[in-house]
Amino acid sequence: MLAAALGVVMGAAQFIATARAEDVNWQAIDQTLGRKAAVTDDVHRYGFPRSDLSVTLDGVAIKPALALGGWVAFKPAHGGAMVMGDLVLLETEINPVMVKMIASGLEITAVHNHLLRASPATFYMHVAGHGDPVKLAAAIHDALAASKTPLTAAAPASPPPAVDLDTAKLDEIIGTKGQVNGGVYQFNVKRRDPITQQGMALTPVGPMGVAIGINFQPSGGGKAAITGDFVLSDNEVNPVIAALLENGIEVTALHSHMLDEQPRLFFMHFWANDDAIKLAKGLRAALDKTARAKG
Repeated sequence: MLAAALGVVMGAAQFIATARAEDVNWQAIDQTLGRKAAVTDDVHRYGFPRSDLSVTLDGVAIKPALALGGWVAFKPAHGGAMVMGDLVLLETEINPVMVKMIASGLEITAVHNHLLRASPATFYMHVAGHGDPVKLAAAIHDALAASKTPLTAAAPASPPPAVDLDTAKLDEIIGTKGQVNGGVYQFNVKRRDPITQQGMALTPVGPMGVAIGINFQPSGGGKAAITGDFVLSDNEVNPVIAALLENGIEVTALHSHMLDEQPRLFFMHFWANDDAIKLAKGLRAALDKTARAKG
């Protein structure tokens, strides 16, 4: 097979054994991807925001950190690493990127929308692989070159955009502390149940894409545009839909992101633009229907 010939993907039996972060040449991966990683425990996560796009939704200019923040994350595995990611693409970019990914032995695990009515429309391609981490990074870089995704990391904004919201009150309502990123106030709410993929633990680590993500972008006068995704078990899906709808929050997508995770997970995306405190209370009502970790 092509993937085996390229040495990118390993067999699952070899893959699931543990590995050490110090065994991975992170500097080479940084150089290959053209940016530094955000490091949490043994996971290195690389951001690929679509800062080249001007996307609007219901009159709101979407900041990259709100809904255009593509990423890939590497976690050491025996003989190499596992990689997971979520790439933001225009519809014309989907198949060129997909062809490159498949040719390099990477897996496509989902392609779908997160938002409705956005102009231009954006789509999200979830990818996965395991093997030699530098080869994985090169394959991802080459595939993204088939899109207009910026492949050179932008210098950080100075000063960063302010977040004109009562963030202390948002923290109190959501029940955990958020953080400012690119003018957006972000929450990552971890699930308390263990989640694995091919025998590798994905929790409690948030950067592998299995934490509930909630983003607030100020839209003036105490209002905020919100989006993100709930990570749900099957029995949580409809109670969360009901809680969101009851609180004026639109459900915009429901789908899978992975192929072989345990337990099976479903990802629910949402949107609203209204009073930030009101929306936070609605989100908390939905969070209370999930097996969220406390604090």
